[in-house]
Amino acid sequence: MEAQVSEILENILGLLALEGSFEVEENKDGVFVSIDTEDAGKLIGKNGETLAALQLIVNQIVSKTRKEAAGDKKADDDIPPKRVIIDISNWRRSKEEELAHKARLWAEKVKETNEPLELESMPSWQRRVVHVVIQETEGVDSESFGEGLDRHLVISPSSGEKKSESAEDNDIKES
Repeated sequence: MEAQVSEILENILGLLALEGSFEVEENKDGVFVSIDTEDAGKLIGKNGETLAALQLIVNQIVSKTRKEAAGDKKADDDIPPKRVIIDISNWRRSKEEELAHKARLWAEKVKETNEPLELESMPSWQRRVVHVVIQETEGVDSESFGEGLDRHLVISPSSGEKKSESAEDNDIKES
């Protein structure tokens, strides 16, 4: 899959006449692409919108070519393709770190005030970062509301202790 993603990116970046380099690394969690270019701003766009669009296009091409290669084989339909995650000049990584830091501050604010906190709309990958931090934080929960561009998170005081996987398993066994 690394070779396929590399070929797709070479074509797209070539069509955009952008100079730079990229590395593609595949592991069990997905395919991670790191692009370094002097024109990073053009590829990132306002609030990462261009980056999100590039990532969507690459993932759709990978999915489509995978389905075409599989033909009528139904077995491949059961195995979801690995997600391709693109970072440009470490923008995504620094944004994730910034969001994780903010999420911890938001969680503390909710615990101090015991009031829910409604956040501004954000893309799904950013909501995911906040959800993960909140899930790991005692005393608060998070939930997404809205649809499309209006989808946002609400962080609220939790009603009880966070359940671990083993606690969930115990609940199932007791039923």
